[in-house]
Amino acid sequence: MSARPGSEPGSVFEPGSRVSPRTAHPYKDTQVIDSRAPRTNQAVVGLVSVLAVATGWWWLLALLALQLAVGLTFGRRYCLPCVAYFELIQPRFGEGPLEDSRPPRAANIVGFVVLSAASISYAAGWHTAGVVLGLLVAALALLAAVTGFCTGCEAYKLGCLLRGRPFVSCPIPQRPSTTRA
Repeated sequence: MSARPGSEPGSVFEPGSRVSPRTAHPYKDTQVIDSRAPRTNQAVVGLVSVLAVATGWWWLLALLALQLAVGLTFGRRYCLPCVAYFELIQPRFGEGPLEDSRPPRAANIVGFVVLSAASISYAAGWHTAGVVLGLLVAALALLAAVTGFCTGCEAYKLGCLLRGRPFVSCPIPQRPSTTRA
């Protein structure tokens, strides 16, 4: 006897709920990601970067870089904005469209590098370079959060094309049918 779809641990489906069950586990299905999770992460990175530059608290940029490094190294379960999305937001609004996780991962690598460079610049006394790099991350992260256009993701896809291997998305799981007979 099989369990009802969405009844496994980590599912947001509950009897009588209007929220559809998850088609991908947020921490185990690492080939795909709910497209709203990276946007949540980008909003956090963008807002904290603006705060860091506006206040001169450059150590916030270093904390963001560290958080990206931890998430990239150990997985989404250790990315604080991702956990907040998967545990607080997604259960209330349901799973968003799924997408290949490689472009957002590549964008996070770029974010980590630029945030690290901004932190090092501030620590070395090169405040102008730190401000410019911090504002660059803030602008691109907020652009992605608001519009869905991720510069790092598009750069990843362009890089694939320039290497002679055009980007092909991994198979995305189909949503279960919501019609009942």
